[in-house]
Amino acid sequence: MQSMLSLSLSSPSSIPRSDPTIVADNVFFAGGSSSIVPRSLRLCGLRREVFGLQSSNASRIVAPSKPRRVNKVSASLSSNGSPSKFDYDLVIIGAGVGGHGAALHAVEKGLKTAVIEGDVVGGTCVNRGCVPSKALLAVEAAGYDRQAVADHANNLASKIRSNLTNSMKALGVDILTGIDIIIATGSVPSVPKGIEVDGKTVITSDHALKLEFVPDWIAIVGSGYIGLEFSDVYTALGSEVTFVEALDQLMPGFDPEIGKLAQRVLINPRKIDFHTGVFASKITPAKDGKPVTIELVDAKTKGLKDTLEVDAALIATGRAPHTKGLGLENINVETQRGFVPVDERMHVIDAKGKLVPHLYCIGDANGKMMLAHAASAQGISVVEQVCGKDHVLNHLSIPAACFTHPEISMVGLTEPQAREKAEKEGFEVSVAKTSFKANTKALAENEGEGLAKLIYRPDNGEILGVHIFGLHAADLIHEASNAIAMGNRIQDIKFAVHAHPTLSEVLDELFKSAKVRRKASLDPPELRFSMILHWLRLTFLVQLVKQLQSKLFSKGIIS
Repeated sequence: MQSMLSLSLSSPSSIPRSDPTIVADNVFFAGGSSSIVPRSLRLCGLRREVFGLQSSNASRIVAPSKPRRVNKVSASLSSNGSPSKFDYDLVIIGAGVGGHGAALHAVEKGLKTAVIEGDVVGGTCVNRGCVPSKALLAVEAAGYDRQAVADHANNLASKIRSNLTNSMKALGVDILTGIDIIIATGSVPSVPKGIEVDGKTVITSDHALKLEFVPDWIAIVGSGYIGLEFSDVYTALGSEVTFVEALDQLMPGFDPEIGKLAQRVLINPRKIDFHTGVFASKITPAKDGKPVTIELVDAKTKGLKDTLEVDAALIATGRAPHTKGLGLENINVETQRGFVPVDERMHVIDAKGKLVPHLYCIGDANGKMMLAHAASAQGISVVEQVCGKDHVLNHLSIPAACFTHPEISMVGLTEPQAREKAEKEGFEVSVAKTSFKANTKALAENEGEGLAKLIYRPDNGEILGVHIFGLHAADLIHEASNAIAMGNRIQDIKFAVHAHPTLSEVLDELFKSAKVRRKASLDPPELRFSMILHWLRLTFLVQLVKQLQSKLFSKGIIS
């Protein structure tokens, strides 16, 4: 989202509804990922139903007409004064995944909603992220032909963008005002200092999605989600790949055990080598017949360690928040490395640690979890609050996936994170595992290479984390993520029935293999009932003994 926006807050006032002027009760910054989409579309968290502005002769959803207590919030390209009437309950600035999820939820809640986008509709996910990258990963379907793969990715993004754009033609508005604001301006590729990007031989993921040529040898700086997925693409197209990773191991963000298995399957058998524990301190694009040069320095000593000469370099060192130009300094909000500080409810926090009234931030812009579906979930959570219902999103229940072949997925804590938490809080951690080699469906598809791992508390059955490497891991993880979100314990779900033969049985066997102590099988209410019943029994026995003693004493049998 490229629009320059400014924010200003004024004192509360009671403001009635109106139709003629272009103003709104709530403004939601969602540039970079939010959008309005047709019913026929569901992709990367984008919701299917059509919503937003409609023609005057069409039906529309309007919030109740009674006045609200509000703080006037201006979001504009230039000063336009303080509005006295509002046309919209919620204005969303940005048409990507985060804003889209919030917008549709707002309409479902009866809020009259408008959406504005300063760049292209669809944000990072549709245009430069999840959608085209997954299309590139379908290289096998395109016959390993570079142009066919590139065209497939471009056509898919163009088609979705066109669908979204057509549904937003009625939103030709560039200045709107409202009460509640959600900043959701997304992110851009992060490029470390010393790296010169020319968009041809030294590229970011944005450039790589165009797949303008297939280099014989490409260096990928960073071995996270982006780097791994592109290594899949380039090796499938015949390129040799060299990873450059600053930390001491590849895939540092993954559970170590899953990472080692993934390296054995995804890295070692392929034309991939790697350098770990080094920074790419300087990268110079190819020029005048000379190759791309990469200077590697030791991550600890900072001394020059090696120099690589390759045909191309992909910078996959993550993404940076796109928050410049929002005018946050006008309301005393200081970003942290570009990220907007928020609390657990996505309320923006100012430099004094106080909540800024009616201002929220979701998605990549706050840095809590830089995933499209996390942005959408945060947006929905904020709309719940705007509508007067408190809601706190559990980020440990949000899954993540890497779409390599086979896939990697995860939710919750890694084993080292869980053990660190256990040490601090004083509880025990156990691990259960199951192999895809024991799954009939995986064997039937010749995809027996895989592992599912469960990290849990044996004392109460709490699920701390689940990690999967194998066929359709990205789909399988949701049973675990939903269990965490709903607060289910292992003893609650281990009796669930799964169809046979299906890959879901991998999770079935995983939960069944966990060893939870017997006392943990009682839910708190059941445990309390059991204790009360035991107490009543003891009380009854004591009374019987007392009565017996009394009778024996009265008859002189005992004295």
